[in-house]
Amino acid sequence: MSPRPAAPIGFAPPPIDEDAVAAVAAVLRSGWITTGPEVAGLEEDLQVFLGANAVGCFGSWTEAAELVWRWWGLGPGDEVIVPAVTFAATANVVLHCGAVPVVVDVDPSDWNVSAAAIAAAMTPRTKGVMPVDLGGWPVDYGAIREVVEAGRKDFTPANSVQTQLGRPLFFADAAHSFGAVYGGRPVAEQADFTAFSFHAVKNFTTAEGGAVVCALPDGFDRAEILRWMKVWGLHGATRDALAKARGGQWEYDVVGAGYKCNMTDLQAAIGRAQLPKYAAQLEVRGELARRYDEGFKGLQGVQLPPREDGLRRSAFHLYALHFLDWSEEQRNALIGRLREDGIPTNVHFIPLARLSVHRDRGLRREDFPMAERHFRGAISLPLHTSLQRDQQDWIVERVVHHATALSG
Repeated sequence: MSPRPAAPIGFAPPPIDEDAVAAVAAVLRSGWITTGPEVAGLEEDLQVFLGANAVGCFGSWTEAAELVWRWWGLGPGDEVIVPAVTFAATANVVLHCGAVPVVVDVDPSDWNVSAAAIAAAMTPRTKGVMPVDLGGWPVDYGAIREVVEAGRKDFTPANSVQTQLGRPLFFADAAHSFGAVYGGRPVAEQADFTAFSFHAVKNFTTAEGGAVVCALPDGFDRAEILRWMKVWGLHGATRDALAKARGGQWEYDVVGAGYKCNMTDLQAAIGRAQLPKYAAQLEVRGELARRYDEGFKGLQGVQLPPREDGLRRSAFHLYALHFLDWSEEQRNALIGRLREDGIPTNVHFIPLARLSVHRDRGLRREDFPMAERHFRGAISLPLHTSLQRDQQDWIVERVVHHATALSG
């Protein structure tokens, strides 16, 4: 048995270095710590990195996502199709708008939602679809795009922007997949809107925060749509502090009862310091995932997470093993034994039908057999750029040892 590493193993420590610390200190000394030039600079940097021409930063993925649905006019009686395996926020933003999240089961080939499952759930009330790139692995954007386009025949618009698009909105929950690739291009412009999370445990972080890319078809003013989101994300005020300072005019209007969703310059500075290094960090994460694959290739009854195929490349946000046909008790026993070995783990995610908020809406676990199967056998292992080789070797050795024993 290999020796236990001396250094503690973290599950997902943020990739903060001295450059990020210095960038935050510079903002603190500047006297401008709320939304200002650093946020504007990060939005420009993200446009270049993502190959997108309309990017807006906000206080969280959740805020950005809800603003998109508010712009779309989502409301009571409307439906949005979401996968059964995701974090609660995906469905929460739909509920916030008074609409119904229509939950569909996932595909056991990669545990993402499939285009076929989305197609089967479409109704005349479907106003949008929101697939999730689970663990950083992109959904089949091309196939889902075809389903959304086919939804034109039954689509019932409720306002001018819905009439203009003429079909359900395609909104990608890319909270895990910043830097992932589909069809040789970043996932950022595969859907009408794509939202990324920059939460503390994400590959790329601003401590809290997120960004949305608008890639609606020609005919939509993408910059104006993002401006609307910024106004409604700042209490409906038509002029923010930076605009007042640069323009020398204090006057503003409040055009509606908006929200408070802005990113600060402190957050943006962390992101701007990290972004030039992010491509190299993705390569490190990819190499760590490959080493895990090598270590687990002889382990029986386990499905490894997808890394790359001819169409997609993961962002390697999670390394999630799936033990086929395991019970929940076996999975939990493995988590406990690894904890005793100093190895932190997690489970991504508790299926929506297991959460009280959705059970109270009438969802039943038995209606989502693949989500249930995934949950019983899913365990996420440490994957981050500060993970050392001896730590990863220890993780592999202990997982194989305990999993073999638990499998009997």
